Amino acid sequence: MIDKETIEKFRDLPTPFYYYNLGTLNETLETLKKESLGRGYKVHYAVKANPNPRILKIISSFGFGADCVSWNEIDAAIKAGFKPDEIVFAGVGKSDYEILNAIEAGIFCFNCESIPEIEVINKIAADQKKIAVISLRINPLIDAHTHKYITTGIEESKFGIHTWELEEVLKRVSEMKNIRLTGMHFHVGSQITRMSVFQSLCAHINELQEWFASHNVNLEVVNVGGGLGIDYETPEKAPAFAEYFSLIDEFIELRPGQVLHLEPGRSVVGQCGSLISKVLYVKNGSNTIFAIIDAGMTDLIRPALYQAHHKIENLTSQGSIHKYDVVGPICESSDTFAKFYELPDTKRGDIIAIRSAGAYGEAMASRYNLRDLPRVVFSDEI
Repeated sequence: MIDKETIEKFRDLPTPFYYYNLGTLNETLETLKKESLGRGYKVHYAVKANPNPRILKIISSFGFGADCVSWNEIDAAIKAGFKPDEIVFAGVGKSDYEILNAIEAGIFCFNCESIPEIEVINKIAADQKKIAVISLRINPLIDAHTHKYITTGIEESKFGIHTWELEEVLKRVSEMKNIRLTGMHFHVGSQITRMSVFQSLCAHINELQEWFASHNVNLEVVNVGGGLGIDYETPEKAPAFAEYFSLIDEFIELRPGQVLHLEPGRSVVGQCGSLISKVLYVKNGSNTIFAIIDAGMTDLIRPALYQAHHKIENLTSQGSIHKYDVVGPICESSDTFAKFYELPDTKRGDIIAIRSAGAYGEAMASRYNLRDLPRVVFSDEI
């Protein structure tokens, strides 16, 4: 909940802005640390979810590693205090420049997605007279049962190496002098709320463990990726870390010396953030009432891009309930946060909070229509 005192302070702040509750963030991190370290698991925070410099510094202070998908993310993570040898570098299209910088920085490993990529990493490492450590990102062919744009583990996905390619991959890697294969990596998708998806992933990993063993390949790392979802309807609800880790504990079969790695992102930061906006106009339509706010899809693109649901609250009204289309000022009909959404009687100047926006909100903001990027306010600053 956002308390009344904080809401009153919001009245004097220019909107829109991202509000980050550091109490919520720290509680989430404490739980994540307790659940993961007690099992000996290594957590790499997925920087793409929210690369805000202060948030990165807080997360790094808990001793977690980082999961990055660009050199700029790696650079930001190192500047925030993440140790280079605890950073993994994923992504289907790493550039030569990014690979070179990552090798020079001394990252933990590259999560590789194709033979051509491994060949390029090997060449660049050879030029630097270094050994590049890699894990193979394997496409598990598991449906995440989430939006198609954030499903990454199915057959037609651009991500990962297919299991029928593994024989050739091992053959080619064995011929490369500047590559060391250390593990296997997976990522089924994002905003996964069905625990059965992770159970299926564990079963697939166990099968692959047998396959690698039969080929005399001893892997040190099993990286199950990220994807754990959050409850967008209940912003105060903590992520299901205990259930998630208990399931992995029960169903995955690690071998002696292996360490399990994970890459949570949304579940770490999603619930700590809210997008705060003010109502500009209330306009009657033919079949609806429009609440036009000063935040738009440039500030939070998830509803427009993924048809995503966020809880919306009018923080300054206690009036009777009406249904509104909550929309922004962008010159796009897709600039809609919700349709026929129940809110108390809403008027110009009311403060609107779009909740559970700590992940893929600020990170995906743009300057379309030449709008300013949203400001950032932390709970200890007001």
